[in-house]
Amino acid sequence: MSHEKRLIQDLIRNYKDLGIMGRPVKDQNDTITIKYGLSLIQILDLDERNQILTTNVWATYNWNDMHLNWSKEEYGNITKVRVRNEDIWKPDIKLYNYADTRLGELRDALCVLSDNGDVVWIPQAVFKSSCSIDIRHFPFDVQTCHLKFGSWTYDGSKLDLQFVYGPAFELNDYIQSNEWDIIFSNAERNVKYYPCCPEPYVDLVFHIQISRKVAFYNYILILPCVLLSSLTLVLFWLPPESPAKMQLGMNIFVAFFVLLLLLAESTPPAASSIPLIGAYYCLNMILITLSTLLSVVVVNLYFHGSRTQVPRLFKKLMVDVFARVFCMRAQLLGPMDQGGPRAALYIKNNREKRHQDIKYDRVGMFEMQGEIPWQHPPGHTAPTSNGNPGMGSEPDLSAETLGNLPSQCSSLEWEVKEIRRHLRSMSDRAMDKEDMEKRAREWKVVALVLDRLFFFLYLLVLLVSAFTLFKTTLMQDGAADAKKDKGT
Repeated sequence: MSHEKRLIQDLIRNYKDLGIMGRPVKDQNDTITIKYGLSLIQILDLDERNQILTTNVWATYNWNDMHLNWSKEEYGNITKVRVRNEDIWKPDIKLYNYADTRLGELRDALCVLSDNGDVVWIPQAVFKSSCSIDIRHFPFDVQTCHLKFGSWTYDGSKLDLQFVYGPAFELNDYIQSNEWDIIFSNAERNVKYYPCCPEPYVDLVFHIQISRKVAFYNYILILPCVLLSSLTLVLFWLPPESPAKMQLGMNIFVAFFVLLLLLAESTPPAASSIPLIGAYYCLNMILITLSTLLSVVVVNLYFHGSRTQVPRLFKKLMVDVFARVFCMRAQLLGPMDQGGPRAALYIKNNREKRHQDIKYDRVGMFEMQGEIPWQHPPGHTAPTSNGNPGMGSEPDLSAETLGNLPSQCSSLEWEVKEIRRHLRSMSDRAMDKEDMEKRAREWKVVALVLDRLFFFLYLLVLLVSAFTLFKTTLMQDGAADAKKDKGT
């Protein structure tokens, strides 16, 4: 039998005779000191919905067991041996804020014994601890979680806890996470009194602060949100007569609702605060709803027609103020609609032209009949160009013809007056029609200016909200980087 086997048998036999239960101390009032530390290997998961942090660690236990020392000269100068952890006493150090349905957290590992009685036990462990999640700045959030360890039954007078690697996680073997970056980690030793027991209990609390990597969420949540917000601006540039003006707003609203459902899947359902990006989504949905409603108002005004006239104050505000500000006045208004000297000159010329078209001139009417018949003596017949009476010849004036001349002039004057009255009636109807078209055009102009006003208001609200959101997140990232540099 080798010295190692003989040593292990002797140690286990003697320990079994003494008993595993009970602390390895000479006197019951003596305090055994346990040095405890955690080597963080990997952050496996942070479940935001259930608020559980899952970590892969190596837990390190160091203590001195007076029943496990030996004389190395008697066993071939052996200074260290390995035994099963079930064969010796171990401290009952537990994770206080556990959130695990498994019965065991630690994997089996051998204990390393030294000839002076020191015991080193480093089991692998996967801890699931509860962690309060703050999603206000999601996905630019920074989370702080803690793992609290302590003896479950021994108070501070029986079992004392100290750090092995110092007050922090040991990160020499840490594997980088695809989702989280470690900003800093620290630990503290606390002595606390619980309502159940009057004795003080010692615990070690390990803190870790991590920041989320946002590359994935930039393409899933941020970029679609920015593109949809920009696409909403197109809604105000579509002409009111286009049916796509209403359909586009509803489609964008549905797209934002789908993004909101994706965001809800990544955040706790009962969070104390909602993420800023969620509030930004809701704000965009409200703005899209308002923009759709305003589009209905614009379309209604555009097709209002000539039923009523645009209120004077409203027209002055839209046409004389906002149309000038948006540089739309020259594009939307004609010479008659712009007002001022140019409109007055246009109306004057139009009226003079209309009056010239319907003016009655007796002399002119008679001149249309050729030369006046009474310029030739009675019985005289004007010769024609070919010697025969006909077209181009002067009529033969007789006494009967001269007697009927006043009645013919009276009849002709009456007919001309009827034509003049008819032309005036047609002119009035044309002016009424033109007035109706002008009122309908004024409503269209007001609708287009109002649509442009809504566009700039929406753009202003969108820029302010986006600036507020990203300013807050940048401040959060700056604070996280500062803490990371300080921790480094």
